[in-house]
Amino acid sequence: MSIEPHLIFADVSLDISRGEFQSALDKLSEAGRKLPDSYLMHLLEARAWQGLGRHGEAVSNLRQCCRIAPSNQVAWQELVEATVRHAQQGLEAPEPAFDPVAEEFERLSIALSGFQAPRASESSDPTPIAEQKQPFPDDASIAVPTESLANLFISQGAYKKAIRVYTSLIQLKPSKADEYRLHIDRLLEKL
Repeated sequence: MSIEPHLIFADVSLDISRGEFQSALDKLSEAGRKLPDSYLMHLLEARAWQGLGRHGEAVSNLRQCCRIAPSNQVAWQELVEATVRHAQQGLEAPEPAFDPVAEEFERLSIALSGFQAPRASESSDPTPIAEQKQPFPDDASIAVPTESLANLFISQGAYKKAIRVYTSLIQLKPSKADEYRLHIDRLLEKL
């Protein structure tokens, strides 16, 4: 009969809160064989080791936690505290196991430490209103002719540009050519 990991972890947490650190470690030793990459298993084991005053073992487990969940700040904070306690005992911190991912992050962080983004050549100042209102020539090419654009030009009184749009639309939508020719005839009357 197998006990669920969350029940084991709850039972171990209770042992740790009661100061029964060896009992917690005994329960975790079996879970550790089944869940070698469990963040919670390593965290609880580290706390039990700390309770027994064996900070070197706690540091090793907390390093595993940081490897498994590098963005989890709980393990990082506890790792710092356990390392300090271990050093206060007059012992050197245990050597970490070689971790190629951590090694790569370290090389990247060193490489990026001197990085400076290139200065932007554009300013963040908005385009002046006078420049925004400058019309483009009537004979300028219109990349995307649409009926909405033609209606916009008509509302602005730019009839030659609207005629140019409708002329382009005749080629794009021959099925509506008669409708566009009517619009062009009305616009020519306004010129």
